[in-house]
Amino acid sequence: MTSKKNERQTWSSKLTYILTVAGATVGFGATWRFPYLVGEHGGGAYVLLFCVAMILIGIPMILVENVIGRRLRVNSIDAFGDKLQDKNISKYWKILGYTGLLGAFGIMAYYMVLGGWVINYIVGLISGELDISAPITKEIAQHFYTSSVTQSPLRIACYTFTFVVVNYIILAKGIIGGIERSVKYLMPLLFIFLIGMVIRNITLPGAMEGITYYLKPDFSKITPSLFIMVLGQVFFALSLGFGVLITLSSYLSKEENLIQTAVITGFTNTLIAVLSGFMIFPSLFTFGIAPNAGPTLVFQSLPMVFSHLWAGTFFAVIFFALLLIAALTTSITIYEAIITALQEKLKMRRSKAIALTLGTIFLFGNIPAILSDNLLKEVRFFGRNIFDSFDYISGNILFLLTALGCAVFVGFVLKDKAKAELSNKPDSLFTNLWFNYVKFVVPLIIIVIFISNLA
Repeated sequence: MTSKKNERQTWSSKLTYILTVAGATVGFGATWRFPYLVGEHGGGAYVLLFCVAMILIGIPMILVENVIGRRLRVNSIDAFGDKLQDKNISKYWKILGYTGLLGAFGIMAYYMVLGGWVINYIVGLISGELDISAPITKEIAQHFYTSSVTQSPLRIACYTFTFVVVNYIILAKGIIGGIERSVKYLMPLLFIFLIGMVIRNITLPGAMEGITYYLKPDFSKITPSLFIMVLGQVFFALSLGFGVLITLSSYLSKEENLIQTAVITGFTNTLIAVLSGFMIFPSLFTFGIAPNAGPTLVFQSLPMVFSHLWAGTFFAVIFFALLLIAALTTSITIYEAIITALQEKLKMRRSKAIALTLGTIFLFGNIPAILSDNLLKEVRFFGRNIFDSFDYISGNILFLLTALGCAVFVGFVLKDKAKAELSNKPDSLFTNLWFNYVKFVVPLIIIVIFISNLA
């Protein structure tokens, strides 16, 4: 294991690591899920609680996974192994690594399909099949969604496969040559597109009503159940419990400041999520479209919005390209968590590990998810179709159990080793506050979220 740790690559700079982690955590969680949840649950009230939750659970848990990942600088399964004071850590702790990767499979099963949907919209807009050069009705937007997404499984399968191939090309070049180099270009492009869309929307006539809805909290809507829901969204938004942050931090050098990078990661994720709202809500209110459309907000409501804008097709293509970039920066890192484990646990060649990971998820995850609204619509788990079941099981069960185990592992197994890994001043006030908070408070918060989600 020592030689493996010594041979392991490290990120070329702190900036590239931060950009990669930011890419891993923004994804559809910030650009698709966050806006529609804001629309469904009270606008500014949800935004306020999200910012609070990022501080209460997000950043502390980023540090937990960073500590676990960098300690041994190995894959997200073996990260729970080794010795403490010449005593082996129980092999059963490695179960946490497996549950995280199983959850990663579940998330990628439907996540890649969403990427296929986005490509479908980009092609539809460019080809004119979805013609928004003039204002369209709700029925037209809904018809395109139904005919080209839910009722066209072969089409979506082809677009999903295209998205998988793009991921394959990047992953084949390695963690540094592929992922790091791609993110260096993709994340700045994401920010440019995002800022451009925000400027376009906040300058619309009537945009202030949407901004007010988005930023001004209605405190009567802030309830314990909503706060618990927001805490759960932070786990999804930050890719916590996936094994992703453990894997990415395993490529960090021992000299890097974990506290600084965790704070920057949490801030960046929050910033992009909040900016995504500015990209959406002003335009919804300008054209009188309800913000509470749920998961279909991006795919059915926003095309109506763009159809009212000058150069609407151009801005719609930019918007969906932004979603695709965000999805790509996340998908390559989630795949990488599984690929790294296969390489190191089974001594598998990288090319074979990539093909096995992407191929298995495509056949046994993506295809069933695509067929869940048509050929397999009668197949239900927990009262949900296959697509929603992948989301529910991974996001509400596997990730939370993994995150809970990580907090307990740091607090009750690593103990002083965790503090020493976090900071070169293990007895500092911040380090002790973080450690005791993770040891005693964070597990309780996760248990509450878990019970609430199951209920």
